[in-house]
Amino acid sequence: MVAAALGRRRAATGVRLAVLIVFVVVFLIPIYVLLVTSFKPLTEAEPSQAWNLPHTWTLEAWQAAWEKLSPYLLNSVLIAVPGSLISCALGSMNGYVLSKWRFPGADVLFTLFLFGMFIPYQGVMIPLVQLLVNLSDLTGLQIYGAIPGLVLAHVVYGIPICTLIFRNYYVTIPDELIEASRVDGAGMLRTYWSVVLPVSGPAIAVVIIWQFTSMWNDFLFAVFLTGPTSWPATVGLNNIAGAQATPYSQQMAAAVLASIPTMLIYLVLGRFFMRGLMAGALKG
Repeated sequence: MVAAALGRRRAATGVRLAVLIVFVVVFLIPIYVLLVTSFKPLTEAEPSQAWNLPHTWTLEAWQAAWEKLSPYLLNSVLIAVPGSLISCALGSMNGYVLSKWRFPGADVLFTLFLFGMFIPYQGVMIPLVQLLVNLSDLTGLQIYGAIPGLVLAHVVYGIPICTLIFRNYYVTIPDELIEASRVDGAGMLRTYWSVVLPVSGPAIAVVIIWQFTSMWNDFLFAVFLTGPTSWPATVGLNNIAGAQATPYSQQMAAAVLASIPTMLIYLVLGRFFMRGLMAGALKG
C-alpha cells in the first residue's frame, strides 16, 4: 500500500514537472528567436531563417540598435523613475489616510478613487491633451509635448491603483500600533513617518514594479503627449525600420535592450511582489 501510494505520488509529480517543462519551453521559444536573430548579420536575419543559429555571430545589430535607441532609453528613464516614485509617495499617503485615519465619507472617497481604474486611455486622450495645453499656456512651461506632461498623466492615472494597493496593505497593520503612537503624542505625519512607512516595503515594491512597468511600456500616451525629442523607448523601438528592407536583427536587439530595465526591476523587487499584492486580501 505504501509503495503504491509513493508510486502514484511520484507519477503525479512527474506529470506536473513535464507540464511545467512544456510551458517553460513554449515561453522561451520567442526569447530564443529574439536572441538568435539579434546576433545575425542583416543578410541572415530573415523570417525563413528565424530558427537557425547564425553562421556568423556579430554584434553589429546591437551596436546599431544602441545608437538608435539610447536617446529614447534615457527619456524612458526620465519618465519612469520619477513617475514611479511620485506615484508611490501619493499612493502611500492616500492609502494611509483611508485605512488608518477614518473620516466621514472615507468609503465614498475610496470608491471614487477606484472608478479611475476603469477609465480607458482612449476615453481621456482628447481632454487630457487639452488640459496639458492649457497648463502649458497658463504656467508658461513646456508641459504638453515634453516629458513633464507625460509624467503628470501617468502619475494621475496611477493614483487609483496605487491607493488601492497601499490601502489594502495598511489595513493589515494592527490598529494598536497607531493608537500607541497617538498615546505617545505622535500626530498623523509623525505616525506615518515613524510607524507606517518603515513597514511598507512590500507595498512600495508592488507599486514601483507596477508603475515603472506601465510607464516604461506605454506607447499611446507617449505618442499623443510628447514630441520627437521626448519620445520614450517604446516609440523609438517602433521607429527602427529600414527604407528598403526591415532590419530584423536590429529590431530584435533593440527589443532586448528596451526590456532589460523592467526585467532588472522584477529581479530586484520581485520577491516582495506577491506578498505586497496579496496583503489585505483576507482583511478589509
